[in-house]
Amino acid sequence: MSIALTILGCHSATPRAHAHPTAQYLQINNRHFLIDCGEGTQQQLRKYKIGFSKINHIFISHLHGDHFFGLIGLVATLGILNREKTLHIYGPVGIEESIRTQLKLTHTWIQYPLEFHELNSTDSEIIFEDDQVCVKTIPLDHRVYTNGFLFTEKEKNKRLHIENITQYPEIDRSDYHHIKAGKAVTLTCGEVIPNSELTLPTPPLKSYAFCSDTAYKPSIVPLLKNVTLLYHEATFLESHAHLTKKTKHSTAKQAAEIAKLAEVSTLILGHYSSRYPDISEFKKEAQTVFKKVELAQAGAIFSA
Repeated sequence: MSIALTILGCHSATPRAHAHPTAQYLQINNRHFLIDCGEGTQQQLRKYKIGFSKINHIFISHLHGDHFFGLIGLVATLGILNREKTLHIYGPVGIEESIRTQLKLTHTWIQYPLEFHELNSTDSEIIFEDDQVCVKTIPLDHRVYTNGFLFTEKEKNKRLHIENITQYPEIDRSDYHHIKAGKAVTLTCGEVIPNSELTLPTPPLKSYAFCSDTAYKPSIVPLLKNVTLLYHEATFLESHAHLTKKTKHSTAKQAAEIAKLAEVSTLILGHYSSRYPDISEFKKEAQTVFKKVELAQAGAIFSA
């Protein structure tokens, strides 16, 4: 398992007794990310026993309250917990002013470095990358500047095919590092042993795409092609499709159409409007277009 996604909140608009606004905790290749931070995210992190100190990077899709009103509280709490590590926050232009102004006006002093990475491009761009994970933006179509995020694991070292390697006594353990890195081996007789003969097939790279909030936007499909897990907002059912133009949201059916076009492995629906008492209707609607559909619910964990 290289991806584990924990849903902390998945409903739209305002928090309610049993419905929490958007927030997600993503583990990918031993990296720990928070995606959006709606009101009450701290309580949800505690409820599902997720350590605050693990999170070094927070990605905020847009500056609507149900996606970032919990951020200032979390930033302040990390100060109370004597955090020392830098916290990186990625989000639209204006997010730094919002957080620093609140810290200033409330006389909340934090001792750890807070680094903002403000976004304004309408093209997809890499915003985080290390030796394990790459994160790109997914430009969305909402009432304010909004990005989704694509998390992709990096290529791993190849696994040794020991049974084949032992057929060549000349290959020493000291060669293993180069073989894992993808290199061929040249024997003293001049014969070249291709790397594919000395290593096992590598499993496909895992990826997770987060798309919330957005109107139906087929132009993002190339960015989502073959992703392992796709979370796509589904605020409405088709019976209220007329509301999508004004609100710049999607229906469950439209989310499924994106998943089908992108040939993703699994679609996760969320950001449900409170007008629907039974969220199972979202899954039924989406499955008329795309079969592998899951429903986001607080506490649900999706692994790949």
